[in-house]
Amino acid sequence: MDKKLTVGIADMKFARQEGILITYALGSCVGISLYDPMIKLGALVHIMLPEVYGTGDGNIFKYADTGLAETLRKIEIMGARKARLIAKIAGGAKMFEMQGNSTLGNIGARNAVSVRHILHSQGIRLAASDVGENYARTMSFDVSTGRVRIRTYGRAEIDL
Repeated sequence: MDKKLTVGIADMKFARQEGILITYALGSCVGISLYDPMIKLGALVHIMLPEVYGTGDGNIFKYADTGLAETLRKIEIMGARKARLIAKIAGGAKMFEMQGNSTLGNIGARNAVSVRHILHSQGIRLAASDVGENYARTMSFDVSTGRVRIRTYGRAEIDL
């Protein structure tokens, strides 16, 4: 039986060889799975905001820029190589309608753009994504196979 590790909001967990990493409530937040298939090492990070503003609040996993940097640092210490990493992302929804046409209110889209930019700048392949729209997602990541599943209330489950 596989062990399940829950990744909270503004959190990161990793596993090697086996285990299910799962995160809930990906509304405007973005879940990022990183997987090195050669050594079956995977990490799942749940970010809330695109980047640190000012000094931040001390939780590096809350932000895409610092959260991804720290996740990469940790899994590289464990043997992962950027060239082998496969990334998949989910979330980035527009959960609330704001007055006017401001993109400031669409934090989900800003999160997704930030994550894509960081992955690209690090040379990490984004293999699949399920972002946008206006609904929350649950993301589960099976480290033994690299399979990422997305569950959404009232919708069919999908594999990324």
